[in-house]
Amino acid sequence: MKLPRTVAVLGTITLAATTFTGAAAAADQADGSGRGAEQGVRAADVATFAELTRAAQGARSGHHGGESGTTSGAIDMPRAYPYQPDLTVFPPNDDDATDRNGTISHADIAPALTALMGSSDRVSTQVVGQSTAGRDLYLVTVTAPESRRETAQQTDWREEIRTAPDRAARDHRLARDYKTPLWISANIHGNEWEGTDAAMQVIEDLATSDDPATSRLLEDHRLYFSLTLNPDGRTVGQRATTLGLDANRDMITGATPESRSFVATAQALQPLYAADFHGYTGVLQVEPCGPPHGENYEYDLFIPHGYALARQVEEDVVAAEIPGNTYYDPATDEAVDENTGFIKIPYRDTPSGWDDYPPIFTAQYAAFHGATTSTVELPKGRTGATTTPENAVINTAVAKRTMETMVDYVGQHHDAMLADQIEAFRRGVAGEPKDALTAEDVAAVPGPDEWKQHWDVADDQDPVDLPRAYVIPVGDGQRSAADAEALVDQLLFHGVKVGTLTRTLHIGGVTYPRGSFVVDLHQPLRGLANVLLDLGTDISAKVPSMYDISAWSLSSLWGATVERIGSTTGPALRGVAGLRGEPSDGGLPRAAAFVAFDVAGVEDYRALNALLEDDAPVWLLDDGRAVVGPRGLRAAREVADEHDVPFERASWRDLAGLRDATELEDLTVAYAGTQDDLLSLTELGFDDLVRVTTRGIEDGAATGTTGLEDADVLWVGTSLSPAEGGAGQAALQEWVDDGGSVVGRTAAAFAVAEAYGFVEGEATSGDRSSNGIVDVTTPDGSILAAHEQDHAFVYPATWFTGLGEGTTVEQTYDAEHPFLAGHWVPTEGSADGPDAAAGQAAVVSGEAESGARAVVFGTSVFFRTHPKGGLSQAAQALFWAASGD
Repeated sequence: MKLPRTVAVLGTITLAATTFTGAAAAADQADGSGRGAEQGVRAADVATFAELTRAAQGARSGHHGGESGTTSGAIDMPRAYPYQPDLTVFPPNDDDATDRNGTISHADIAPALTALMGSSDRVSTQVVGQSTAGRDLYLVTVTAPESRRETAQQTDWREEIRTAPDRAARDHRLARDYKTPLWISANIHGNEWEGTDAAMQVIEDLATSDDPATSRLLEDHRLYFSLTLNPDGRTVGQRATTLGLDANRDMITGATPESRSFVATAQALQPLYAADFHGYTGVLQVEPCGPPHGENYEYDLFIPHGYALARQVEEDVVAAEIPGNTYYDPATDEAVDENTGFIKIPYRDTPSGWDDYPPIFTAQYAAFHGATTSTVELPKGRTGATTTPENAVINTAVAKRTMETMVDYVGQHHDAMLADQIEAFRRGVAGEPKDALTAEDVAAVPGPDEWKQHWDVADDQDPVDLPRAYVIPVGDGQRSAADAEALVDQLLFHGVKVGTLTRTLHIGGVTYPRGSFVVDLHQPLRGLANVLLDLGTDISAKVPSMYDISAWSLSSLWGATVERIGSTTGPALRGVAGLRGEPSDGGLPRAAAFVAFDVAGVEDYRALNALLEDDAPVWLLDDGRAVVGPRGLRAAREVADEHDVPFERASWRDLAGLRDATELEDLTVAYAGTQDDLLSLTELGFDDLVRVTTRGIEDGAATGTTGLEDADVLWVGTSLSPAEGGAGQAALQEWVDDGGSVVGRTAAAFAVAEAYGFVEGEATSGDRSSNGIVDVTTPDGSILAAHEQDHAFVYPATWFTGLGEGTTVEQTYDAEHPFLAGHWVPTEGSADGPDAAAGQAAVVSGEAESGARAVVFGTSVFFRTHPKGGLSQAAQALFWAASGD
């Protein structure tokens, strides 16, 4: 088993790429709220961007280490402090966005840290990864010096807190001498700059202070600072990473090296408190968040000190009266210049839909590693592309005062906060039932209690029925062995403990073969394990709107079969051993002229595309098996090793299927779409990609340079609509008449397929902000039936009605209850809710007069590369369509 070789697993790319300012960047919302949706790929340099993504997927990410029996993504930590290595000094950027607002550039950070390390033994610096374009990601530790023995003791205590919390709660030496960690991070959105500058100022103050209180603070604590989580975006002045993805939506998927570094750091630090600095919302905003509150959080351990700390920040920032700062007016819910005595605290001031539900954000993710957390939004927004130098000074001062208060608060309350962290891990290890925090029982929650007056039934957590374990079976009961292994790798990277069955297990009338993977929820990170694997909840009735996605279940969306087993209060499963090493089942049978493998998961399609790239003869059968001929055995041997594919001797049934199968070709895919389309196609191993646009087709029609000339199939992810009766439309029609096929998603793809004679009907989309997991049905004989899936992701859903003769339904939304988890509220007065989609076509296909084929998905098969099961369905459709006459 290997970490998935996908765009989600990125390595370092040459810094020369930083001159390419992002072929796909996330758009900033006009209100500056930081919500930004990704936008389409820019026309700047698509070839460069495709090259960038292909180079990125060639490197594996993830450090293997951690406790015995697991493979963890956690970074290696120093063995003593200070740790002061030589840092690479990066060249200045010719057009650095920080030049326009006077904030520190990434190029200046290494020299500044080197100077601080040279003058203070309190400052240590680690490089904990690289950005997509190769810039170093820094973790700075400020603490009193430690010997190797002292650091080893701190490491042992940190492990004890997580893995033996009962003992940790009784450990008097730990209570007295453990240096509780506080973690401040910043700039994961590249054009939100000033948290970095404030952190640098705080580090310098701590490093140079001769105040006895500072000395005592650093004897008792480690203060960690992740200075810039997105240095590429910081440099060019864009929210997104160089890949065009929002890393602060990526903690679960890990499609960017920036987010993977954050995840690895969270595991290694196990912070008591973590805060991530953003901007800009007009007024300082400090969490905790408003409802809906995620049901897997131990919220009674999170909110008391979370709210008390936010209130302390409010008091201190208000008292500081920082020149130019703004304040919150509760009466109008607006930012004002007069000092009202308030900042904005979402838990108190925002009625719903702010951050707290999905674990995809920095702060919400870190909470699952035992931390009380906050997202901090700074007040003064951008004027044009950047903040002004004057506003940058204000934001930096506000951020610095906020950080200082956070440090002071944790310093004063670390004993109680540590007890809460230990209790959170204890509940996980003990496998206790998960108690939802509700208005009926808040009065009994210990600790600071000012928060209680603001809790009401809208805040109530949904109940969670925890299983004893999740089983990821192997053998015939597994839809995709490749996707199952990718899912296990992802769990391990997040620090979730995974075991394997040492013998066959019979439970609940189901047999699970020896070697099946087991995620026992009696473990420290049970909240994270369950939020990753559980289906989730339909929260549509809880709040009128939501902030970003509301469902993300890996067990439902990543293509693998996963089963819930028993109850958390039930007996332990027998015959479960820790997972060790990276088992590999890739290989070829001896003396076989024809070999075959199941093509079900993402890695399988990567392997298939690698075979075709190497000119191996390959046939894809209707049952989802690929057969490789004798001339392809050398390539198959390489693929077996590279992609861990278990080839088998082709059976007589496999060989009989060749009579009706067409030998596959290495596909050239033209695509009209966003970075979601580009990244997903690349992840599937399609490397001959040509971007096309309406304008490009129209302009190139006369010269035969539309981009379609060498394409076998056209993927449509966004609107593609040459003017009716024009040369562009004629060129596209000619391409279809010559056998060009169309595959795509949403109403945009349906419009193309209908306009050029493939399908007939009407496409309807749900409310545009609705998203979640849907129940789908795949009929017998469908092109998706070979490795069918029961669930799909939608954002939003599209369905097809009034279908004409020749338009075939390949998949439908469930007729009774199509929507399973997430947030989908119909628009008032419109038939765009789940009931309208029930029983309707979710995927359709058709054929043009030329014999060319089309497949249109109403589900979101491509979304931030997250729904891996959807990716494989898209690949199925592409190969099927390209095999038409």
